Amino acid sequence: MSDVRILTISGSLRRDSHNTRLLREAERLDPGGVMFDHFSGLGKLPLFNEDEEHPAPPAVVDLRDRVRRADAVLIATPEYNSGIPGGLKNALDWLSRGEMPLAHKPTAIIGASPGAFGTVRAQTSLRRVLHKMNVNVLRHPEFLLGHAHTHFDANGCLPADSPTVQLLTTVLDGLVDLVEEHRAKLAAA
Repeated sequence: MSDVRILTISGSLRRDSHNTRLLREAERLDPGGVMFDHFSGLGKLPLFNEDEEHPAPPAVVDLRDRVRRADAVLIATPEYNSGIPGGLKNALDWLSRGEMPLAHKPTAIIGASPGAFGTVRAQTSLRRVLHKMNVNVLRHPEFLLGHAHTHFDANGCLPADSPTVQLLTTVLDGLVDLVEEHRAKLAAA
């Protein structure tokens, strides 16, 4: 396997959110041959406005460039009012226009919430949006971390031997496999 570059996007604007912690844990797992690029500019994106598309605002250009350079995207979404946060939806609206750099891009979804059901409704909503955008979303395993506040230690880390870390590792492995499948299809075309 050659190097894989994964762009991580947290749907939460809060610096120490459970979802941002999940992405940091994914990066800490350090799967061989994987490089991570964490996009932290979600709150800097202007609200999508067709009148402002041409030229695109600098924050949007940055996001599009980083998606384009990535081999895959890993999105961690919280659940707000049974759906995805507005900032994440706004980013996806910007990415759905023009050249659509997220189209066909291998993408995985994870999510954490203090609630019992994790982010099942948000992930369902996100999958629907990504489907409309023609994104290649990892189907299995699904990663829904409920009662997230009970899983992290005092340093904001997941215990290395926890089932949560094992599932997160499986998601990353699946995403890398999806990248390899995508590369093989491109090579055969």
